[in-house]
Amino acid sequence: MPTLRNGLSDRLLELKTLLTQSSALLKFMTLTNTTQTLQNYVDGQWCFSHATDYLNVVNPATTERLAKVPLSSSDEVNQAAQVAAIAFQTWRRTPPTQRVQYLFRLKGLMEEQFEDLARTITLECGKTLDESKGEMRRAIENVETACGIPMMMQGTNLEDIASGIDEFMIRQPLGVAAVIAPFNFPGMIPFWFMPYAIACGNTYIVKPSEKVPLTMQKVFHLLDHAGFPKGVVNLVNGAKEAVDAILDHPLIQAISFVGSTPVARYIYSRAAANGKRVQCQGGAKNPVIILPDADIDMTTRITADSAFGCAGQRCSAASIAVTVGEARQTYTDAIAHAASTRVVGYGLDEGVQMGPVITPQSQERIEHLIQEGAAQGATVLVDGRSPKISGYEQGNFVRPTILQNVHPQSDTAKTEIFGPVLSLIHLDTIDEAIALINSGQYGNMACLFTDSGAAARKFRYEAEAGNIGINIGVAAPMAFFPFSGWKESFFGDLHGQGHHAIEFFTQTKVIVERWSSKDWSRKF
Repeated sequence: MPTLRNGLSDRLLELKTLLTQSSALLKFMTLTNTTQTLQNYVDGQWCFSHATDYLNVVNPATTERLAKVPLSSSDEVNQAAQVAAIAFQTWRRTPPTQRVQYLFRLKGLMEEQFEDLARTITLECGKTLDESKGEMRRAIENVETACGIPMMMQGTNLEDIASGIDEFMIRQPLGVAAVIAPFNFPGMIPFWFMPYAIACGNTYIVKPSEKVPLTMQKVFHLLDHAGFPKGVVNLVNGAKEAVDAILDHPLIQAISFVGSTPVARYIYSRAAANGKRVQCQGGAKNPVIILPDADIDMTTRITADSAFGCAGQRCSAASIAVTVGEARQTYTDAIAHAASTRVVGYGLDEGVQMGPVITPQSQERIEHLIQEGAAQGATVLVDGRSPKISGYEQGNFVRPTILQNVHPQSDTAKTEIFGPVLSLIHLDTIDEAIALINSGQYGNMACLFTDSGAAARKFRYEAEAGNIGINIGVAAPMAFFPFSGWKESFFGDLHGQGHHAIEFFTQTKVIVERWSSKDWSRKF
């Protein structure tokens, strides 16, 4: 009886602890964040930064201040790298079947807090709630995929490569890895990398964008609640000083980045010069090609969602629509109507189809590029500049914009605008359209709209881009495929997600082995 009573007491104590932790988590997840000063998460503990400089985190639709984020110093990056390196020694020895149990728990927690995480993305990033939910669904899919590490991380072997000699290859983790994340997908993009890195046995540091740090703040509360050992996952807020410290730190072995091409080139060059593995997703100028046999209603709906979804602030947004032959007039009229009738406003309001851009500076830059396009001879068919959104007059809004008759060799046709602006170009043949795609500096995505299988095969075979869509407006790969990219849209060899992530976050070791049969006979 005493043993039974003691067992029940222990179980009740465990349940009480779980309820206390759940209550604390729920309290955090429902905070309004209006006065919150964000913290770093290092060595399994939340800690206030020693930073002297802070930035306001601002809702781009309402201009409401949501929180203050510290610009952490290089010393704080060093601290995170040191504890991650210590944690790696134990974590790498944890069987992969045990490592993924933490990811299974994390997946469940992310499902439980799905609505709140999506709402946080809308608050700090500006996209619609449906877009934020789609982003979080992709993040969860990457966690699910990484749970297959016990199979995906397996090596290869071959007996008798020579008489009595066997050879096999195994994969081992690298050590400490880090991601420098962008503002446009604060919930999804860290999950292109982090689940795979830690499932493979690495330890990890996340440096979220200082513009949108709230989502990762909440994600790390879930990581903490999932029970990861101290030092396995770490969060350091900051800006350029923190980034440079990550690029230079000798204990950090691998770095992932998504952002603009100039910054991607800088990060790749500096980190590679320091002997690190690097994967850097850069900018894009994604074309969609519309052939005369395309279903115009479907094509218009899909390309409008691609060009204006997330206010055009994604590396997979359609930015050029190339009409071929007779598709010109019907598509032009249809896309102009779709752009001018798209509902723009606060992403949490019902019925809104597009939110604001991230900052006033982004709004100013986009509107300047629209003016530059007009100065270079384009016609502003639908003008989204200086809109007045009722109730949100101070927000960073640019309505959907259509530039017609854009010259293929103009700056407008080549510059990544990163806003809700679609340029229209007309060509006579699919060969000319493919030549236009292949002449560009970017190679992130290209899409074709057609009812012809032959045209589709020709396009996917010849178009020089890493992600190809056929009657698809955003050719964003599922979690079990790599998010590819060519030319100046990507710097590195291995992309995020899927098997590429496994290869990136592991190093191969080949063992050639021979045992003397004489030893065996003597022993047994």
